[in-house]
Amino acid sequence: MERYVGVLEEAADGTRQQERHYQLLSALQSLVKELPSSFQQRLSYTTLSDLALALLDGTVFEIVQGLLEIQHLTEKSLYNQRLRLLKEHRVLRQALRQKHEEAQQACRPHNLPVLQAAQQRELEVVEQRIREEQRTMDEKIVLELDRKVADQQSTLEKAGVTGFYVTSNPQELTLQMNLLELIRKLQQRGCQAGKAAL
Repeated sequence: MERYVGVLEEAADGTRQQERHYQLLSALQSLVKELPSSFQQRLSYTTLSDLALALLDGTVFEIVQGLLEIQHLTEKSLYNQRLRLLKEHRVLRQALRQKHEEAQQACRPHNLPVLQAAQQRELEVVEQRIREEQRTMDEKIVLELDRKVADQQSTLEKAGVTGFYVTSNPQELTLQMNLLELIRKLQQRGCQAGKAAL
């Protein structure tokens, strides 16, 4: 008798899983209609069905949320680093202007053109250094963000999410961004449905 109860429970579980899969698939198909037609064509029924299967137990939603939080923290950190650099440059320019003004005030009028020429060269050297530091910082930021994208792609690929693998192909990246957006919208719908039930 107990064996039959177990079989019935497994069948009920299977039915619930199948219903949940169909609900997710239907919601995905509805959301895909909001995407540009070029991406709609790339998201076949099979792809959406596989994505719905990956989303069934909710783990992928948690992974995506975690990746999003990590991304926000990384972006905030990089933004703050760049702001610090810009502040340092502002302070450097201000100190240089102050130094130049003081030197000009202490300078004899007949030496002023020579001093101003030297100060102009010094200013150009400082501005070149500032541009180089900003370019280096921007390159560092882009590399760090590219690494984050690759980490996210790898994590989602390992989690079995359809369409995710490490790539830098712009079309594939856009497709992956659209898939992430679909997952996030489904997650938001789920959260809203959960709040409505409370």
